[in-house]
Amino acid sequence: MTGNPEFQFNGQIRHYRGKVRDVYYLENDLLVMVVSDRISAFDVVLPKPIPFKGQVLNQLAAKFLDLTRDIIPNWKLATPDPSVTIGKLCDPFPVEMVIRGYLAGHAWREYRDGKREICGVSLPNGLKENDKLPEPIITPTTKAHEGHDEDISREEILEKGLVSEPDYRELEKATRALFERGSDHAQKQGLILVDTKYEFGKDTNGTITLIDEIHTPDSSRYFYAEGYEERQQKGESQKQLSKEFVRKWLIENNFQGRDGDRMPEMTPEYIESVSERYIELFEKVSGDQFQRADNENRKQRIEENVSKWLAENS
Repeated sequence: MTGNPEFQFNGQIRHYRGKVRDVYYLENDLLVMVVSDRISAFDVVLPKPIPFKGQVLNQLAAKFLDLTRDIIPNWKLATPDPSVTIGKLCDPFPVEMVIRGYLAGHAWREYRDGKREICGVSLPNGLKENDKLPEPIITPTTKAHEGHDEDISREEILEKGLVSEPDYRELEKATRALFERGSDHAQKQGLILVDTKYEFGKDTNGTITLIDEIHTPDSSRYFYAEGYEERQQKGESQKQLSKEFVRKWLIENNFQGRDGDRMPEMTPEYIESVSERYIELFEKVSGDQFQRADNENRKQRIEENVSKWLAENS
């Protein structure tokens, strides 16, 4: 997606505007990723931003990148601003590594419709929605530039030459270790890390590197641990910690991103409620108290913080 850049940083070469993130490519293989307050659902960017959402996602991702650096190198160099991460430019692998500890979401829908093999991984009969799997499974997807990502098996990835076999073994090993670390952290917070995705690339030295965000509610699904077993036994829905509540509100207001669907009005009261929910997500997932940044002069704040870091580290 293109669009006019909001910022012009020293050494800037090009700019990419995503649904939620704006990425600025700089000289010396540097990336400046600004996480906006835009919010998307059903592949549509909603018309009004959610205050502090960008800060929530950026600071959560930064925390988990720091907590997993001993497992695998990652792209992050610094977070000079609450909504910004500066990192190394990497050449991404054309697959996303999705790992699932529970039968939920897309995997459940495939299973419910009769499939017993997902991305080449066999599943036993008799499972219910949200059941814990015998062991975590990796269900990769292709990275689509347009449209939706597609399921793909390990064998297909290797056959098509998307990733070499030695590199893919490293990706699998890192994915399992990251998921175990994320699950351990979630457990301490009274949560269950249900499923998540990781993206990897190679830096300019050819080192396999973890990129993008990890363990945020936008890239992961969490259940509340308390009451999980009881809800499963009763066949009740699990209490989730994700942005599912936004999708639910849109569905209730007859919007699912289809042609002819009309976007419901986002009142100031609704926007504030979503903002408070994201802050609640941050505190529950991280275990840290959220410190609201000064958003009155957000653009000036980001420009000054990023420019200062670049000047000191050029």
